[in-house]
Amino acid sequence: MKQQKRGNFSGRMGLILASAGSAVGLGNLWRFPTECGQNGGSAFLIIYLLCVIVFGLPVMVSEFMIGRSSRVSVGKAYEVLSPGTWWKWNGRIQVLTPLIILCFYNVVAGWTLWYTGAAAIDYFPTLAASGEEHVFSNFFSQFINSWWQQALCLIAFSLLTHLVIVQGVSKGIERASKLLMPGLFILLLVLVGCAMFMPGTAEGLAFLFKPDFSKIDSGVVLSAMGQAFFSLSLGMGILTTYASYFRDDADLGKSAVYVSILDTVVALLCGMFIFPTVFTAGIEPTVGPSLLFETLPSVFQQAFGGNLVITYVMTLSFFVLLVLATLTSAISVHEAITSYVAEQFHFTRRNAARMVTAFTTFFGVFCALSLGASADWLTWADRSMFDWFDYITAKWMLPLAGFFISIYAGWYLSKRIWWVQMTNAGTRRFPFFALFFFMVRWVCPVGILLIFLNELGVF
Repeated sequence: MKQQKRGNFSGRMGLILASAGSAVGLGNLWRFPTECGQNGGSAFLIIYLLCVIVFGLPVMVSEFMIGRSSRVSVGKAYEVLSPGTWWKWNGRIQVLTPLIILCFYNVVAGWTLWYTGAAAIDYFPTLAASGEEHVFSNFFSQFINSWWQQALCLIAFSLLTHLVIVQGVSKGIERASKLLMPGLFILLLVLVGCAMFMPGTAEGLAFLFKPDFSKIDSGVVLSAMGQAFFSLSLGMGILTTYASYFRDDADLGKSAVYVSILDTVVALLCGMFIFPTVFTAGIEPTVGPSLLFETLPSVFQQAFGGNLVITYVMTLSFFVLLVLATLTSAISVHEAITSYVAEQFHFTRRNAARMVTAFTTFFGVFCALSLGASADWLTWADRSMFDWFDYITAKWMLPLAGFFISIYAGWYLSKRIWWVQMTNAGTRRFPFFALFFFMVRWVCPVGILLIFLNELGVF
């Protein structure tokens, strides 16, 4: 089949919103509050911001350079820039990583649809009124043990993502980003505004913003560094693929700064909403990953003084926000795979997207089943298929990909390509050229290696 002409983002706003959309997702709404709560609140926040600047920005710029200079998907970028070398496998691993991630990410995305539906029909007050112990935990357990409910939600979300991808770069990804990202910010600002009037606001904001340096240790530093990479979608091939759609006049340095700022602002706004809410309800902020689906629905029933209208609006708004954030990330993960399949096998974009959607949905169903009714035969070495997919990508593939990106950009990629990409062939100034090059070559590999060793339990 004849491969379709490669698309481009039409302007700076589109590329920034699309790139930010890849970063803004459950990493901000779920993982950041969880990590922040479990690692000392404001102490974690300070280290996290430093990690975004010191490690996140240089690696993001590296991915942008590799993508735009090659003008192909991440799976072929290294092969184009360094033909005949083993570096091509780094690109292909960065395609395999989002492929595995999307299989289990769609499962969690399906959960957001189910909870949004439950919020829309105002089901959570009924659960709260039952008076049963652990009623919201039981509601979640019943859902993940129902194969057809999970499969239905997963398939619905997969098709929603697919509809955006098949439209192409400008008409699909860029248009969706321009619609979804402003909507996400508006909803989040509304939620934060309401949270500012809760009884636990002062305590929640103090937990998030009041520095307590006694909490800082090596574990907090490594957790913050890992969150920075996870939140910014580094090492997944997404930003490299998106950068291949950037126009020649796009400023890579400023684009990376804007994306990092937007992503960090969303993470902070999430904390400004979630921590006042949990402190108002008397919930420990260290509750962990169950926060979104087992704890917050219960918290919402207590946090708004029994006002049924406000409780309904806030609960529904929060889960709609989850869907929007999850969708922007899923679109970017899907695109990194689809772009490679279309280029490598000379498929049309539509056919490539169909293959990716079918594959990830098929294995996503098994990931969902491994958490519930079919857990026994989809569990190996005390880990479900879902957990294995998460473990392999988070603890092995992402850190290794990030490490080799920095090694390639800092030690193998020529300074000529650096200069051309960062200055747009001399038409723009980039005053931090030497500093960025030093950080990519020396600081980032060491930092990523520390994350990798920490994930393996060495520290």
